[in-house]
Amino acid sequence: MRVSDFDYELPEEMIARYPPAERGSTRLLVLDRHSGAIEHARYAGMDAFLKAGDLLVLNNTRVVRARLFACKPSGGRIELMLLEKHQDEQTLVLYRGKLKKGDTLIAHDRELLVAEIVDQGIARISVSGEGSLSDLFDHFGAVPIPPYLKRDAEEVDKERYQTVFAELPGSVAAPTASLNMTQELFDKLNCKGVEVVTLALHVGLGTFLPIRVDSFEEHVMHREFFSIPPRTVDKIRRTKTSGGRVVAVGTTVARALEHAAESMTTYSGDEPLTGEADIFIYPGYRFRVIDFLLTNFHAPRSTVLMLTAALAGQEHLQKVYHEALKAGYNFLSYGDSMLIV
Repeated sequence: MRVSDFDYELPEEMIARYPPAERGSTRLLVLDRHSGAIEHARYAGMDAFLKAGDLLVLNNTRVVRARLFACKPSGGRIELMLLEKHQDEQTLVLYRGKLKKGDTLIAHDRELLVAEIVDQGIARISVSGEGSLSDLFDHFGAVPIPPYLKRDAEEVDKERYQTVFAELPGSVAAPTASLNMTQELFDKLNCKGVEVVTLALHVGLGTFLPIRVDSFEEHVMHREFFSIPPRTVDKIRRTKTSGGRVVAVGTTVARALEHAAESMTTYSGDEPLTGEADIFIYPGYRFRVIDFLLTNFHAPRSTVLMLTAALAGQEHLQKVYHEALKAGYNFLSYGDSMLIV
């Protein structure tokens, strides 16, 4: 099996450029990964496929305003993209243009200093005087919508490229499988006896990048900081013991839980279980924690597509994507979703 096996033709018109008019009004394709059976449903009716004793796990990361333009004293324009928050708390930016250590920039009447060139296209930048770089981005930055939307962020994105339960700031991409979660759906899940818990995984720009090698072994997975509260660890253990199903809402949740699978078996304490997830999941992987996965329709050659195939089965997933394209489902971040059961 090669990375090229996960390439497919995605017509431009199938990519959802904007969120649906009403949050939660999207479609849901349900795949039984054991039989290969497909059912067409609605996202708002997802509760029909779950039962009492199941556990829904959400990513409560908050997307930060990560895109900002600055100018050199000479007038040259530099685009800055704040990178996702990590365990070391270091604030780094991805820059487009030419910079070197010691350069100064001006952004919204604030002077910035290039303190260090960390890697090609990545720098550590500080703000002269009071305030932090994070505060500057928070006040003046734009929502970092995905590049494949091929438009600038608009007012609608401030609310809709964020989940209704977002809490911990640090992501530069949304956990898109849960963008259509609503309080009404939470109420229906609660009435059914489905519990809901959270974790945080700060999603990085690497989630958008296609794999540019054709061998799985050659790909270096990006790292993303995660934090799993003790209550979530306990609920997962209890669910697995009692015969319930752990439902990962999004590939970000799946990555965090599967990366931490071994640690969760022995973990005890009052502090969250934290780390840097760099697990690369593709067909052949044996899932240790999650049973169901709610996810969007992903871009060709992406690591998230391969994770989805690992749970669904590659043949089943190819059939699903063929059916979704034929049936006019909307793809990628603002699009429709699928539930793998």
